Amino acid sequence: MKRLTMLIMAIALTVSVAGVAAARTCPRHPARRAVRQELRIRQGVQAGQLTRCETVRLRQGQRHIRHMELRTRADGRMGPRERVRLHRALDRQNVRIRQLRHNGRAV
Repeated sequence: MKRLTMLIMAIALTVSVAGVAAARTCPRHPARRAVRQELRIRQGVQAGQLTRCETVRLRQGQRHIRHMELRTRADGRMGPRERVRLHRALDRQNVRIRQLRHNGRAV
């Protein structure tokens, strides 16, 4: 009985650790997020939700993020700190897109 309990606990621990490891190695791809953000900007322009100045500012932000990603990948790999920094920049840009698309200004 004691062996069976230990075996079940070992299997449960292995499965839980494997699940956490799989979740950590598969973050959302920054390039895909940037593409989706560019699509949201384009949709905001087409819907008349963004003014010309707002669009220019948002596109400058996207350009900055693209350059950040290129710099982080210049050495062939993206470290954990670089990845966090890039995702934070994407998060901030995401908030800016939403705020400017829903601020009530129309073209």
